[in-house]
Amino acid sequence: MSAAVLTPDGVRAIDGRLERAGLLDPAMEIAGLAVARAVQERWPSGRVLLLAGGGANGGDALVAARHLLAAGREVTVLDRPATHPLTRLNRRRLRAVGGEVRPLTPATLGRAARDARVAVDGLLGTGFRPPLRDDLARVIGALNAARARDLNVLAIDLPSGLDATRADVPGAAVHADVTVTFIGPKPAQLFGDAAAQCGEVRTVPLPVPAAWIQDVQVAARPDDPTLGALLPVRTASAHKGTAGRVWIVGGHPGTVGAPALAGLGALRAGAGLVTVHSAADVPLVTPELMAQRHADLRTFLTSTGLTGTGARPDAVAIGMGLGPEAPALAREVLDWEIPTVLDADALQPDLCGYGHDRCVWTPHPGEAARVLGVPTPEVTRDPLAAARALQDRLGGVVVLKGGPSVVARAGDLSVSRGGHPGMASAGMGDTLCGILAALLAQGLDPWDAARAGVRLHARAGEIAAVRFGYGLGATDVAHDLGRAWADLRAAPLTGVYAGV
Repeated sequence: MSAAVLTPDGVRAIDGRLERAGLLDPAMEIAGLAVARAVQERWPSGRVLLLAGGGANGGDALVAARHLLAAGREVTVLDRPATHPLTRLNRRRLRAVGGEVRPLTPATLGRAARDARVAVDGLLGTGFRPPLRDDLARVIGALNAARARDLNVLAIDLPSGLDATRADVPGAAVHADVTVTFIGPKPAQLFGDAAAQCGEVRTVPLPVPAAWIQDVQVAARPDDPTLGALLPVRTASAHKGTAGRVWIVGGHPGTVGAPALAGLGALRAGAGLVTVHSAADVPLVTPELMAQRHADLRTFLTSTGLTGTGARPDAVAIGMGLGPEAPALAREVLDWEIPTVLDADALQPDLCGYGHDRCVWTPHPGEAARVLGVPTPEVTRDPLAAARALQDRLGGVVVLKGGPSVVARAGDLSVSRGGHPGMASAGMGDTLCGILAALLAQGLDPWDAARAGVRLHARAGEIAAVRFGYGLGATDVAHDLGRAWADLRAAPLTGVYAGV
């Protein structure tokens, strides 16, 4: 199964269909009940302070207040003038069961927060667009100040002040410990500083037809059983010649570690034969890895192209530490039209238009910015848009690396899961390239190889992090690919690898 990534436009479209079907009120009831349950599970005692804005987000908070009151919790509700009809209706319902609602100001919030265990942020929803009004900025400032004095904060759908479509924090915004969102995650909950502002994100399904969600989702987020099922399975008669032949083309004097790491990744991801072709002496990080040094790498690749498919591998990874000749060498390999992974020095603007349906491009944000001709913050602010733009220019499949990575093909986006902050170290991308090349060589198409390979790499990082924490190296992750493979094939599985 896959989770749907939604933007505010998609949320509005679903809400509109629910309203036309007469189902928006029961949907709000389910959402508010889910918020109340999340409060009860995480903070089962103490006073609950609920902040209700004027829109539908405030309606969710008022429903949650009614359920918490019915459960016997001490509840304080502060609200702003209601603009949504269901918010006005749920304020009346709350008062009908004995709940009191008082006006929300920075001063009333500050006083109410002194004896509250947790505050529920229902001020602004996913439809908010910066800039924030001064009066709301003061309220949010008061809430964050109270949180700094040990008040816990749960946000409904999205911490107020964040733009649901952006990975940055545009100004004053609530800092939440938990965010309860509905149907599917929003981009701000997945990427960058905005995701950190959301805290733990819990996604609550609503009774909405799957077709309505598919109509508006901007990306999918596949789960481990879905991706594990894509990984190849060897037959009993398999041998090294049928398990995939991979060439790694990279390295020049001073940058020989990158192709070695890519080769190790390819071996650990199941390739039967892996050879590094380089203009420099590449260290054999493991004896199973083969290496050939070429005085003239371009002549070698050209002759391979002229010789025909019999002399070519099943997949190539090119660019890692390759140096200034990389674009010319990449064009030689792309002319073969075999499965190809392009990384690092092979990610250049002058290769736009040379891609084909069997190639995978793997830029990090800086390389993506170079290809697109924009500042790097423009890429990191909206990774989904950047991945789409990269795919339009480069063709094939694009893996925009990050935490999380975005995989793009024409008309499709997929957002990865998992990984570990310790993976922010040199060589991780080289290892990923080898993994992707190995999966391509074993017969996966580029879309499946990219989605499964990114998750396999991330899972190996999670496993390695149990032993190494923030001291993770790319070789550590490569050596745990086998256990990560077993995890994904055995999914569903949560937490860290517990085997031996």
